[in-house]
Amino acid sequence: MFKPPARSVDGYPGGMPKVVDHQARRVQVADAVQELITEQGLDRVTVARTAATAGVSVGHVQHYFSTKDEMLLFTHDRVVRKILDRVSALGERATRQRLPIRDVVAEGLAEWLPVDPRRRSAHRVVLAFLGRTIDNPELASAHAETGRLIRSMLATAVHNGQECGEVPPDTDPALASLELHCLTEGLALELGSEPDADASRAALDLVAARVRAAFPGRCRQYE
Repeated sequence: MFKPPARSVDGYPGGMPKVVDHQARRVQVADAVQELITEQGLDRVTVARTAATAGVSVGHVQHYFSTKDEMLLFTHDRVVRKILDRVSALGERATRQRLPIRDVVAEGLAEWLPVDPRRRSAHRVVLAFLGRTIDNPELASAHAETGRLIRSMLATAVHNGQECGEVPPDTDPALASLELHCLTEGLALELGSEPDADASRAALDLVAARVRAAFPGRCRQYE
């Protein structure tokens, strides 16, 4: 009896089923959105321009994101995750090199300041996202959750600093983390998206000074 050739899901005889990495395709679109925001601003982000920048079809973009805010939310989450991954890597390096917690906190907070091209690009996405939170409760909720996560990480660092002797025992971790977070967010907004070198250095110095004030002691863990 005649047996027709096997067909894969993409229609080619005898082929293996085509595996689609949906996350990679979303990331491809998000990277295009970030590029557009960085170079031209959020107003220039459209489905057509995003598709052209990503090198995909308009249908491809619309398949994964039905609205501009959905693209922005995914792009913002990706930017935030990349920053948090770098902060986590700082913590791992500090453990290997036996560095004080204050160094990790200062370097981690500096990741949120637009003081070089990579961080300026991320900051532009954050600014664009922040502007859209006014009219979109879902984006506002995501922004609030990011803030809570950052403050939780800072509070943990303060608590660990108390355990090892870097932070005075009477310090309130919640208040200390709120102060450092608000300082960094305020400085990032003050710097804007294209700060000059002097302003960038001043912001980094101020963050480092406030971290030293919060972590004035010597860590006993490495003694």
